[in-house]
Amino acid sequence: MASFVPPRAPADSFDAAADRVGVGPVGQVGHQALIDHSDTFARTLHVVADGIWTYVGNGLSNQTFVEGPEGIIAIDSGESCEEMANALAALRAHTDAAIVAIIYTHSHYVSGTATIIDEIGHEPPIWGHRAIIDNRREVGLESAPVGGFGLVHQFGMLLPDDGPDALINCGIGPWFQDRANHPHTPGYVVPNQLFDEPTVATVAGLKVVMTPAPSDVSDSITIWFPSLGLCVNNLVWPALFNVFPIRGERFRDPSVLLTGLDEIAAYQAEYLLGCHGPPLTGAARIQEVVTRYRDAIQYLLDQTVRAINKGLTLDEVSQRVTLPAPYGDDYFTAQLYGLAEHHVKQIYTGLRGWFDGDAARLFPVPPIERANRLIDGFGGPAEVRAQIDRALQANDLRWALELATWLVKREADATGRADGGDPADRARLAAVLRTIGQRTMSANVRNWCLTRARELEGVLNLDRFRLHRFRVGAVLAAEPADSVRALRVVFRPEACPAEPCELVWRFRDGSTVGLVQRNGVAVPTDGDSGAPHITLDHSTWAAVLAGKQPLSEAVASGEIVASDPAFATEFLSRFEVAGLHA
Repeated sequence: MASFVPPRAPADSFDAAADRVGVGPVGQVGHQALIDHSDTFARTLHVVADGIWTYVGNGLSNQTFVEGPEGIIAIDSGESCEEMANALAALRAHTDAAIVAIIYTHSHYVSGTATIIDEIGHEPPIWGHRAIIDNRREVGLESAPVGGFGLVHQFGMLLPDDGPDALINCGIGPWFQDRANHPHTPGYVVPNQLFDEPTVATVAGLKVVMTPAPSDVSDSITIWFPSLGLCVNNLVWPALFNVFPIRGERFRDPSVLLTGLDEIAAYQAEYLLGCHGPPLTGAARIQEVVTRYRDAIQYLLDQTVRAINKGLTLDEVSQRVTLPAPYGDDYFTAQLYGLAEHHVKQIYTGLRGWFDGDAARLFPVPPIERANRLIDGFGGPAEVRAQIDRALQANDLRWALELATWLVKREADATGRADGGDPADRARLAAVLRTIGQRTMSANVRNWCLTRARELEGVLNLDRFRLHRFRVGAVLAAEPADSVRALRVVFRPEACPAEPCELVWRFRDGSTVGLVQRNGVAVPTDGDSGAPHITLDHSTWAAVLAGKQPLSEAVASGEIVASDPAFATEFLSRFEVAGLHA
């Protein structure tokens, strides 16, 4: 009986050889397939059919327009007012019909709505999933630092304009935000027609079916226009669906994705428009693409579960479960955004949690100590460096990457993170990451690797993204109480008083909210107690949280009135927010 030969790590995550590396139009060095993929996002207002337009290449997302008997429905509004202004200018070259309604497919691309309102002079019906409101609040307040840090890496937002490290594309669009659209003015407007169940409505004189279809976010919907044979969705992307975003997100359950994709297939649409990429026309072609797309996701799900049931660990599963070659023949299921290797790990942890049966994961040695023990066991730093160099020369990039991380992790940086090492060792790790970035088809992985490499080399300083910074716009876009409740995630438990105490915020719009500090946590309350309080405007609170106005200055000027100034100052100092300490 032949002995078992363990499978090698997936080759489709990146090419070990350099023969597929190309050079883009501004000198970008990367996988030729990713360079070629940029043609998918050529800036174009596609005239899909009479009265149906979708603008591709304006940003990460599309802006779509559908004309009904009573006017135009705008679907999504992009990442900024400037981005939406571009879309409106392109539309106005074809029609001067008024926009009478807006539909949000989900919470990601809704920041140019104010531009539409400026054009028409009033707020129209804005349809959207009820969860959009809470999801926008969470991203802008509670998880703002990690969200911003992740976006910078995944979308290459700080990569240079030209040269080898320049952005190629973002896998599902040309860029996250076109730098020509600076200053990227936010213009999100809260939807005023909310739903969280399948909804049928007449919008602009057209029958519209709007169905919740969780995708990369829980508030995603699919929109069906029966009279037009038109489906607009956020499930079929111009790349394999991103079950795992390298920036980090909540689990995207593949079984839920399959339900939404099967619904799209059942419509037998003549026109399929997405939030990303060019439109699809023709029922046969749409059925072919949607069927293959959903089958790729089911393949990853089913084969991951099959491997889990065999007792394989997380790393073993990610080596075993790879997409068969035919899925790479069409950009819809090619790994041009994320990687199947990473999606499989996300499915594993989403279904089973972090512990995979590997005993070493139960009680790992602390990172810095582990790195130093490994280096010592290999014969010291010089031997590890020599092995890295040999691995790089042999195109053994996975081994070179692991070895190079040890040298950086063996020391803490100024913040205490296991991210030190001398400049030469940091440059060595950067060289490995840059090589991987240049050889992967995945836009996400290329952008992440190059951003991290440039940080290691000292070209980029990303420390500011590791601080919890409240933005004035995000605070004002939420209810006043929301940003107060968000303070619980920046509470310093070591500063918690021995006895519980409460501070109440009385906003001049009439809303109240409180926080009780006890047992190392800050617990939100309704603020109806007789506890010490502060009285203030929402705008003042936003300025203080964002560090635009010192707390002491706001108190001295009377913009914040405290019933017990000393107590309020001490209470607020226990939160890790610079504006509350000034």
